[in-house]
Parts: sequence; C-alpha cells; structure tokens
Amino acid sequence: MITRNAEMYYRTMVRGGPASWNVRDDHMVETLDRLMAHHGPNAKAVVWAHNTHVGDARFTDMARSGMVNLGQLVRQDHERDGAFLVGFGTSRGTVIAGREWDSPMERMHVPDARETSYEAAMEQSGVGDSIFIFDRENKSAHERLTGARGHRAIGVVYNPRTEDWGNYVPTILSERYDAFVYVEETRAVDPLHMAVLVDGEPPETYPSGE
Repeated sequence: MITRNAEMYYRTMVRGGPASWNVRDDHMVETLDRLMAHHGPNAKAVVWAHNTHVGDARFTDMARSGMVNLGQLVRQDHERDGAFLVGFGTSRGTVIAGREWDSPMERMHVPDARETSYEAAMEQSGVGDSIFIFDRENKSAHERLTGARGHRAIGVVYNPRTEDWGNYVPTILSERYDAFVYVEETRAVDPLHMAVLVDGEPPETYPSGE
C-alpha cells in the first residue's frame, strides 16, 4: 500500500524538473542520516556519487533553478563533523555510458575538454594527474580556481556530440568541492557480465570474453 507521502514523491519524480531532482537528493540524505544513526555516534561513511550530486549545488547554476543536492545538504548539516566533498574531472579518454535514458551502454571516446572549461585549463597548465585540496578560508591560495567556469559532467547519460554546447556545469570549483581529483586521460572500465556496444554492436567475443 502506498502512503500519501510516498505517492506524492512518486508523482513528483514522474513530472521531472527541479522538484524531482530535490526529492531524489533529499532521499539520499535521509538514507545517509539513517545509516549513520544506525551505526552510532562514531560512525563514518564514504558516499560515492556523481559530481552533480556530490559538489555543493550553491556554487553552480543549479542554485538558480531552485535545486539542492546531497553535497550541499550534508555540508550544511555536518561540515563541523568533518564532511569533505571530493570531485573528479578529466580532459579526455573513454567512458561507458548511454546516449540517452534507456539506451544501451556504449564505450565512447571523450573529446578534448572545451577550451573555456576547468579541465582544459588544467591540461594547458601541464599539471598532469593531480589532487587539489582547497582551503575555503584562504581564497588567495587558489584564486585561479575561484571564478565560474564550465566543469565537465559525464554521467550514465552522455553524448559527445553535444560537447560544444552542453555537458558542462558552470562552477566555482574551489567552493563546490573541498578537493578535486584531476585525471588527464581516463579509460573506461567495462561492467562485468554485461555487453557494451562498440560501434553499435556487442564485442565479437561476447558473452565469453575470450
């Protein structure tokens, strides 16, 4: 039997938009809080989620749309408890994703990062694979990362053809995260026991993998 509250959640999720997004991330936070309460006052947790959920939404264009996310809500409630937000980014490589919802998984080539993006700036600087730790109290320590720039977003849905006008979230990197892991070139990891399309077809050896 669906409760009135659950029915409201379901209808909101089906409609989509900012309200749908907020319901999902509110639920993530509620689940995390329940797990922490269950494991006691000394419990610690590592939450693995997409940058769009982990990075504080207040320092992206999501805030203008009235959207919140997991990272923002956890930081607001638990920053004094040691909440620490880590983002990831890459300039180029390959990725496993679908071109749209419900489409089959594909191994795709990720084109070079857009020229005005953080990822392109990092590649041009020559820093190579790096971890940036941000002191949010000392802005001068990372002033080059305090302006709003595009920050690449690759999720379960990704289309390289929209790279020129989409796939980037305007971001203040040093505020959105407490740390940022930059990998200049990534290589997709194949999921186990599942066919990944290559040029629209399963690999020749699927499903044996030999």
